[in-house]
Amino acid sequence: MAYNAVEMADWQISEAAEKNMPSPDEWRDKLGLEKDEMLPMGRLAKLDFLKIINRLQGNPDGKYIEVTAITPTPLGEGKSTTSCGLMEGLGKRGKNVGGALRQPSGGPTMNVKGTAAGGGNSLLIPMTEFSLGLTGDINDIMNAHNLAMVAMTSRMQHERNYNDEQLKRLTGMRRLDIDPTRVELGWIIDFCAQSLRNIIIGIGGRFDGFTMQSKFGIAVGSECMAILAVIKDLADLRQRLDNITVAFDKSGNPVTTGDLEVGGAMTAFMRNTINPTLMCTAEYNPCMVHAGPFANIAVGQSSIIADRVGLKLFDYHVTESGFAADIGFEKFWNVKSRFSGLKPNVSVLTTTIRALKMHGGGPKVVAGIALADEYTKENLGLVEQGCENMVHHINTIRKAGINPVVCVNRFYTDTDAEVAVVKKIAEAAGARCAESKHWELGGDGALEFADAVVEACDEDNDFKFLYPLEMKLRDRVEIIAKEVYGADGVSWSPEAESKAKMLEADSKYDDFATMMVKTHLSLSHDPVIKGVPKGWTLPIRDILIYSGAKFLCPCAGTISLMPGTGSNPAFRRIDVDVETGKVSGLF
Repeated sequence: MAYNAVEMADWQISEAAEKNMPSPDEWRDKLGLEKDEMLPMGRLAKLDFLKIINRLQGNPDGKYIEVTAITPTPLGEGKSTTSCGLMEGLGKRGKNVGGALRQPSGGPTMNVKGTAAGGGNSLLIPMTEFSLGLTGDINDIMNAHNLAMVAMTSRMQHERNYNDEQLKRLTGMRRLDIDPTRVELGWIIDFCAQSLRNIIIGIGGRFDGFTMQSKFGIAVGSECMAILAVIKDLADLRQRLDNITVAFDKSGNPVTTGDLEVGGAMTAFMRNTINPTLMCTAEYNPCMVHAGPFANIAVGQSSIIADRVGLKLFDYHVTESGFAADIGFEKFWNVKSRFSGLKPNVSVLTTTIRALKMHGGGPKVVAGIALADEYTKENLGLVEQGCENMVHHINTIRKAGINPVVCVNRFYTDTDAEVAVVKKIAEAAGARCAESKHWELGGDGALEFADAVVEACDEDNDFKFLYPLEMKLRDRVEIIAKEVYGADGVSWSPEAESKAKMLEADSKYDDFATMMVKTHLSLSHDPVIKGVPKGWTLPIRDILIYSGAKFLCPCAGTISLMPGTGSNPAFRRIDVDVETGKVSGLF
């Protein structure tokens, strides 16, 4: 049944739907799993992916469906809601369907964006567990990451306090001679804590640590999360956790987690994170949750492991990419698909009338502040002008050889005439287009959308990468900037260009993925510029090296790895009923 999404909060819909949510034992029977392939954790369960993959390796893969979006407003345009709605719509059509989404970060959950569990009648349940740590993956990642920082900072203190002979005798360690001005790693916490972006550590006496400048990032931006998204198995995780570059020594050589002899202990913390957690939509379609958000660095995709499992269990497997098609789809296309070897059947471009109006020149949209009237009343002119942004993203997806399906994630304030404008322009650009009222009506509101996706899946596509792996880093950045963002070219700061030349000259970086870092709020590097910017150049100011994940991350503009908490955060409205223990106020 569909609940009254206009009058009920998301947590209330989740609470009502949870009354009939299948237990882990019921899910095992529904999915045809063996007893030892389910790892119950309270009313949830993890899936032992390796046992499932090994048993089903001879089965054909299902249809592989990726969900992305146009350039969003700061409120987000509902990729997770659309992913859940698509699962529900396909389920209503009698299809064997499931999906994989990312675990939410406590930063947005306790801030202005909320939990990213979907919304209305198209959300993941149980919402409380989903929002507040789930089965512990992010906590395990924080422990692993911060242990690497403990290993590095304590090593720096001991090397300062002892000479080479004492160091060898007392600790059995060789001197790493880390340069305190070239430390790459920082600490992590899973909140938006702007006061921790730049800190000083080691204040005190000789045995209180090494005094230096340091920093915090948000947990889901950790390289450990990036690694979780792309690994094949536990052995792959163990190897990659030995190869994270934590700093450089005073001769300019990288110092890794392997040099600190901490990779094994980090793997011990993360050993359970490799198995996806099983949840479901409000209409009880199975959906795995694995890996995390933050598509700037940590690839912003649900994991390769979850997709491999889903493609064996389901005839239609839905997965989501973080941010808009210029970031999320581009990384799915040229990074995740290259690492996984999996070929998508179709890409869904999530579109809202609200975002199109913003790109068409509508008033500024600010999270936590009521929308201007232009966004809740019919305005065909703003919609039509804003469709330029949608068409740009359609063309990007088509460059991958995929015919996209545009989903108009319809709000109850949108009008038929506004939706008709979007359909006409999307179809003229070569895409299928369907409206969907999944937020309001669940699967029954997503039937037109589901039918369009099934039709698209039945077509052959000519999936191809944007660039060959042999292409040099600066050439890759140039082609992404021009073909995906619409820039005229790229400008490099002297520091970034020097680093790029160094990386290009070292063959060990040849097979590293190019993981672009830029704002998600614009096709350009400037979040203020909406629509489809013309006549601009992409500035690259630095390149981050994620040697465990095997990413090179060119940074366009100024990107903070630690977001800030806004003036009206969500935590002000979250509470617990002390009689029942139920959590309220999540969204």
